[in-house]
Amino acid sequence: MKSVPVVVVGAGPSGLTAATLLAEYGIETLVLERWDGIYPQPRAVHLDGEIRRILARLGVGDDFDAISRPALGLRLIDPDMRVLAQFDRDPAGGANGYPEANLFDQPELEAILRANVRRYPGITLRGNAEVVDVTQENDCVRVDFTDRATGAADSVLAGYVLGCDGANSVVRSAIGATMRDLNFAQRWLVVDVDTAADFGEWEGVHQVCDPVRAATYMRIGTTRYRWEFRLRPGETAADYGDLTSLQPLIAPWTGNTPSGELRLVRVAEYTFRAQLADRWRSGRMFILGDAAHLTPPFIGQGMGAGLRDATNLAWKLAGVLAEDLSASVLDTYEIERKPHAHAMIRLAKFIGWAMTDGGEFGNLLRRLMAPRVHHLPGFAELVTNGQTPPLHRSELVVAHRFYRGQAGKLVPNVLLDGRRFDDIAAGRFAIVTAVQPTPAQRREIEKHGGVIVIAQGALRRWLGHRRGALIRPDGTVQRTSRQLSDLIADLPRFKAPAPGDSSRVLHPDA
Repeated sequence: MKSVPVVVVGAGPSGLTAATLLAEYGIETLVLERWDGIYPQPRAVHLDGEIRRILARLGVGDDFDAISRPALGLRLIDPDMRVLAQFDRDPAGGANGYPEANLFDQPELEAILRANVRRYPGITLRGNAEVVDVTQENDCVRVDFTDRATGAADSVLAGYVLGCDGANSVVRSAIGATMRDLNFAQRWLVVDVDTAADFGEWEGVHQVCDPVRAATYMRIGTTRYRWEFRLRPGETAADYGDLTSLQPLIAPWTGNTPSGELRLVRVAEYTFRAQLADRWRSGRMFILGDAAHLTPPFIGQGMGAGLRDATNLAWKLAGVLAEDLSASVLDTYEIERKPHAHAMIRLAKFIGWAMTDGGEFGNLLRRLMAPRVHHLPGFAELVTNGQTPPLHRSELVVAHRFYRGQAGKLVPNVLLDGRRFDDIAAGRFAIVTAVQPTPAQRREIEKHGGVIVIAQGALRRWLGHRRGALIRPDGTVQRTSRQLSDLIADLPRFKAPAPGDSSRVLHPDA
């Protein structure tokens, strides 16, 4: 029976991201996907600057930019289509180095990710492979699957299994996890239209705040548009199966555009849910993405949460397989990611409630409050800056109980000698320091495979009173300190994905 270090179940964005990151560290993976090709229908349409950083790390950033468009922000609209409030975002980007709101078509993104996978001989992607059973054995995991084209049964032994197999996850069942319902379920109609017409609308996300017919509108491509409408009791997608029946819903945006110029790509009904798995790991098996959590779409974080899972886990797993890191670091995956996912679900639920519930009283409150929220200290920045909560304290996030500082947050993706911080770190541990290391300290950092960055300009201002920060391979701040020696003492030996020139001391642009 064939044996591989890692089997990834599911070739969606989370699974392909995990496989690619592992391949960058030289880890062989087998990706088993139930379907033969890419699922053709659009689903996710938004990702933030943090996820755009991950795409850059995968080497597909430029390809993604070619199929996406930055959104200019969020506009809140009342039932009469009057603007209540507008939160603008700078399309040039923020601390992550990229636009903080990016709109796209998921099948196009998946095509890019699949094409990128072919660059790595260590990744085998097998379609039409339906996993039917996952069984943990003494020092490996047996994965049984069926070839859907031939009916033939097959099996493989894996050192570890990553379940990226969606809401009906086989791997989740295998680890004995159940989805905990977080008390949110709304039925929505999702409409995708293709047209060469330009509606002349503001190029951001439009959110209609209405408990009777809440709606969302956005332009996701040069010729692609997405609407989402909350369904009323008794309504189904069958009631809106053509452009004629949809016209009363989409007319506020399409205006006088002739229906003959519109092509209906898809009409589907979705139940937006909030759920979180009660456990994310059993021994050598992990769950990621929709297998571990389901997020209502009001803040556009569903797909992104899965890519965060993959980015958090891949380098840790690679380090354990290379025997650079202790197996205990794998415990930090759920410790760090589960509270973060839960926090984002709570935020999505709150935004969904604020925009869609409360009846006429809710509408009155929104008309009174929405135009004034800009005056609340920090509120507009919270909506537009794309920053997500810091990771929970763990073995790899060292934060004081009463003062977190920067621990668990992402290091700013500033320019360093014309390149982004992430490009220089290249999946290695990095020490950002405000003081010059001694030759002995520099040798110690190099011996462990780390990279040194002398903080100046924006990075120095980010450090504040601290003398240095230890940055993990996923860009997360592991800890900060006023003593460079403390950071060096915590620096593990870690194999870089590419040797690079770790002896170079890098200076960010001022």
